[in-house]
Amino acid sequence: MASESDVSVQGHGVHTAYVELAEALERRGDIALVRGRYREQVDCDVYHLHTVGAGMWPKIRDPRAKKVVSAHLIPDSLVGSIRLARYWRPVARRYMQWFYGKADKVLAVSGTVARALEDELKVPGDRIEVFHNTIDMRAYRTTPDDRAAARRRLDIPQDAFVVVGVGQVQPRKRVDVFDQLARQDPETTFVWVGGIPFKHLGAEHGLMRRLMDRAPDNLLFPGVLPHPEVKAYLQAADVFCLPAEQENHPMCILEAAGAGLPIVARNLAEYDDTFGDDVLRCEDDTFAAAINLLREDESERARWRQRSEQIAERFDSSAAAERLVGIYRDLD
Repeated sequence: MASESDVSVQGHGVHTAYVELAEALERRGDIALVRGRYREQVDCDVYHLHTVGAGMWPKIRDPRAKKVVSAHLIPDSLVGSIRLARYWRPVARRYMQWFYGKADKVLAVSGTVARALEDELKVPGDRIEVFHNTIDMRAYRTTPDDRAAARRRLDIPQDAFVVVGVGQVQPRKRVDVFDQLARQDPETTFVWVGGIPFKHLGAEHGLMRRLMDRAPDNLLFPGVLPHPEVKAYLQAADVFCLPAEQENHPMCILEAAGAGLPIVARNLAEYDDTFGDDVLRCEDDTFAAAINLLREDESERARWRQRSEQIAERFDSSAAAERLVGIYRDLD
């Protein structure tokens, strides 16, 4: 199993998805997992690839083994993420069509991705299977003592109302909406965990940098952090908010659900077959009302925490690993 994030940028959901799945497989006794080994072939039965860069070419072209590719990326994922993506999107589409076409099985992280694979990238339908990202939910469970300890560690007042978002600072994530929420609600603490890991390659890098530099006092940008630090911010939060306008199956929502947080997110079609009505789905002009409802009404917070528990039950990695091993075996 390989993801080039091992040897490059790790501040994104693809790396988290890869690590979570690899660790779930490593806890089993019926499979031997080799991680990484970039730009070379490996003596194995199955390659499972999470990224599509040049470091994967020897593996995707190796005729000796079956190939499984997790499709975290489709052409629409690039727009609003990488600088000038709209100009080289056609080239990226052709490249993805070639790469995914080499796989024996392509695992789509959502139904929307599955449709893009078949309709736009021309992957045969019988090679596509929807396989949602999952995490070990036990690692994120948060007690009141955990919450208090996380706030002490992060120097967040115990009585603050805290709204956390996670993701790269890029136009697609709509961090500008998060900024507006903070300006409209100065009594609430907002924290966006993430930065611009691809630096000047990031879409609208200068605009995003200025947004961070000019943030109001109640909006914190701690930057790209090691994963344990991201978890600490989730444990310290009261609400999770992700206003992104394009997502496939975001790991950060799974992590927030594991931490038991009410989840506020944009009303995206991609969430219909994954999170459904278990997240509070909003448009630009309704995010503020949703945050206010959760801050002012403790019973509403409790209700949406229960909805998050349902997400946590659906997307726990132990069941996913069992299913994945079955997919590997069925390739023979």
